[in-house]
Amino acid sequence: MTDLIRSAGLSYYPDVARSVGLDPKQMMRKVRLPLACLDKPDTPIAVASLRRLLELSAEASGAEDFGLRLAERGGLTNFGAVGLIVREQATVGEAIEAFSRFIHVHHDGMKLDITRNKQTVTVTLHLRGRQPSAPRQSIDMALGSIHRIIQSLFGSDWRPLEVHLHYPPPRDRKRYRDFFGCHVAFNADGDAILLSAHDMERRIPSAHPLIASYLRKRIEAIENRPASWEEKVDEVVRRLLASGDCTVERVAEHLACTRRTIHRHLAEAGTSFSDILDAQRADLVVELIDDPGRPLADIAVQLGFSAQSAMARWFRSRFGCTITAWRKGVRPLAKPAGLPSATAA
Repeated sequence: MTDLIRSAGLSYYPDVARSVGLDPKQMMRKVRLPLACLDKPDTPIAVASLRRLLELSAEASGAEDFGLRLAERGGLTNFGAVGLIVREQATVGEAIEAFSRFIHVHHDGMKLDITRNKQTVTVTLHLRGRQPSAPRQSIDMALGSIHRIIQSLFGSDWRPLEVHLHYPPPRDRKRYRDFFGCHVAFNADGDAILLSAHDMERRIPSAHPLIASYLRKRIEAIENRPASWEEKVDEVVRRLLASGDCTVERVAEHLACTRRTIHRHLAEAGTSFSDILDAQRADLVVELIDDPGRPLADIAVQLGFSAQSAMARWFRSRFGCTITAWRKGVRPLAKPAGLPSATAA
């Protein structure tokens, strides 16, 4: 199953790539990542494609610390709603717990384990699908981002007790010591940050309990990320339709697979790409045509129809009336998803 991550993880990629002599667009094309996701931080993209991009970028540039460079630029804002709820917790310990609790909303394939004893708290990173030849740039980016988030809650003078990385040491160990500000142990049993148990009690002055409670309820309402192929395709279709660029080829790019793979998995689930696209079009078209100032020709383009007339035929078949009648208040019952409807070119 394809793990997804919000494309906000790529926010600083163009700047970092250019700083080491790479063409960011060319590198993204090599791993079939859609360039449009750079402008839309909530767009889901395949974790596998992001990992390939980081490894390829490090190899092509010779920048062994490429993942750390990305982590250095980022912060809580890269994590969207997850970052907001972390920032509003009362203590650092509660903030780390919240980050661990909700990180899957941002990144399907990332998990944090928190273990404690009297003196030490260990935050261990797990990246799903990691092989013995681990994607070290992805580990550096993820663990480096966690370090930056904790540091932002304390201030720039905070340092962890120790950092563990499972892979062999790089050529420049000093770069890692400078970044984390502590001893970095390589060839370790796992990938983790160790901090003092006393640090967990540090209060966050800017925290607001009412905002934290509100954000928790909001994020709990959206935290169940899609698990099946049908749900993941549905999520990507919904996002791409809103931007006016939704085809099965574009969806395949976001899921790091081929259109044939999508069709096969959806057929096994008893549905099809056309059914999903049709249902999402039906949801979105109602919102769009309720705005009388929006030209129908523009709506047709956004929804992927070849012409306004094709959209008009589809709409009448789907909703049982014309768009003009709908705008005048006619509201016949829409056809249930999956029933035959006019096919858009």
